[in-house]
Amino acid sequence: MFDRRRMLQSLSGLAIGATASSRAVKAAEQAVLPFANGDRPLVQYPGKRPLIVLTSRPPQLETPFSVFNDGLLTPNDAFFVRYHLADIPLEIDPDAHRIKIEGKVDTPLSLSIADLKTGFEPVELVAAHQCSGNSRGFFEPRVAGGQLGNGAMGNARWKGVPLKAVLDKAGVQKSAVQVSFSGLDGPVLSTTPKFVKALDIDHARDGEVMIAYAMNGEDLPWLNGFPVRLVVPGYYGTYWMKHLNEITVLDKVFDGFWMKTAYRVPANPCACTEPGKPPAATTQIGRFNVRSFITSHLDGATVKADSDLALRGIAFDGGEGISDVLVSWDGGRSWQGATLGENLGKYSFREWKTTLRLPKGQHELKVRAINSIGQSQPDKPLWNPPGYMRNVVETTRVTSA
Repeated sequence: MFDRRRMLQSLSGLAIGATASSRAVKAAEQAVLPFANGDRPLVQYPGKRPLIVLTSRPPQLETPFSVFNDGLLTPNDAFFVRYHLADIPLEIDPDAHRIKIEGKVDTPLSLSIADLKTGFEPVELVAAHQCSGNSRGFFEPRVAGGQLGNGAMGNARWKGVPLKAVLDKAGVQKSAVQVSFSGLDGPVLSTTPKFVKALDIDHARDGEVMIAYAMNGEDLPWLNGFPVRLVVPGYYGTYWMKHLNEITVLDKVFDGFWMKTAYRVPANPCACTEPGKPPAATTQIGRFNVRSFITSHLDGATVKADSDLALRGIAFDGGEGISDVLVSWDGGRSWQGATLGENLGKYSFREWKTTLRLPKGQHELKVRAINSIGQSQPDKPLWNPPGYMRNVVETTRVTSA
């Protein structure tokens, strides 16, 4: 607890306006994201290596993109951080922490972390986690909201208990329609709605949604939801409740702000509309779409001409599983298949590799992934007002010399 208390003191200093030169954070250097006004400080927060800072209150920290070339699992100290509300918990006693299960259940429960670990069969799952606004900074025309690059994502091995097992122990009543979730972070102002999310009852009980207490073989990092968080495989991070402490079974659809008003996209197959045009109707954001990236080379890199160029990258989707990855060296006119790496599960990042030989000159490298039901990425990015769910055939420009 001593190290945790020191970390909490640091976070407390940050919350009252400490600067990057204080004990709260340690400035490392600048990062320049590849869009206008993309200069960001790289800052080391407690429990984290230097990450790209979008905001400090609440903490929003982006993973430097180079991390994704180091392996399929994103290290805990490099994993992105996204809070909605600024009153984040600065003190949690893991022995005293309880998760309440109440509402339309036969037996309300109050479970400790020890109860979760000893009273239920543990499960493990590798799953990507991605902020709904990941890559928002690339939207054209630009939209309001956090101007993130491609680093508000990560991939981890989660360990915990199935939400279904906990709900079954409480005894879900026949009238149940949805399950809502809330955590320890809260609003600074009483007029700000508390962050509460909900899942349909069948989704909540699908056996894959997890109450996780470990990440990559360690306790959850503080800034990623210690001591327990919700893991909703294949779905955007808005549902992945941190510092989970309340689960409520409901007999009607939850209509709180963060479901009824926020985190909504155009209600059509592409979740898109013409730039500047409001959608005719909206729906709650849901599963990931298909994404793929080159990680071995950054945009603007110089490579050796007429030599074998080893390319590597990652691809993922909302749970159908990646079946193919194609790479182009001439701006999308020609394509060749890549070799897929180890399969850690349908929700995980999937590594791909290929080799090219490029003549001298400028080249546009493109990568396209295809999942098991034939879904892929558009050649041109789609647009929606909140800047959610970006997916496109990504381009990396290199010079061979």
